[in-house]
Amino acid sequence: MALLALAGCGPTSRRPPIEIFSDMRRQPKFRAQTLPLRPVPGAVAQGQLKEDEAFATGISGGMYIGKNPLAISRETLLRGQERFNIYCAPCHDQTGSGHGIVGLRSAWLPGNVHDPRVKNMTDGELFSVITNGRRTMPAYRFQVPAGDRWAIVTYVRALQRTTSATIDDVPSELKGDLR
Repeated sequence: MALLALAGCGPTSRRPPIEIFSDMRRQPKFRAQTLPLRPVPGAVAQGQLKEDEAFATGISGGMYIGKNPLAISRETLLRGQERFNIYCAPCHDQTGSGHGIVGLRSAWLPGNVHDPRVKNMTDGELFSVITNGRRTMPAYRFQVPAGDRWAIVTYVRALQRTTSATIDDVPSELKGDLR
């Protein structure tokens, strides 16, 4: 028994031990209390690349863009209506008048989208308000994707037309259907 115990007590060696799976011992890692690694300049996190700045922010060249980049279609309006009813209607109500359930039970009043001040906003500014919030309105950039925010802008413009439309806005082939 003593011979077996002494057999393991040989001279020490400066050579590294035999490693079967060397990738476990020598692998890249972050060590606490050391200098942090900096990302490569110009690197963008996955899923965060904004190829079209105007579409992502509503701003181009330091100014709000004037026109919604989405084409106006039935699908866009329906998507905008759906998103508006989910995210905006609790405060602004489904007509956009600002008399939603949250506004009725709070100390602040949500804005009326039919107000001339809001109607005179460019589409980019309206998109920016939805994205970043304003005064008591929270930002929705994390909850609502950019395409849906532009669809909401399209729907808000349609809501605004409901209070300021004239008979001249109706296509001639549909005027006969009016009462």
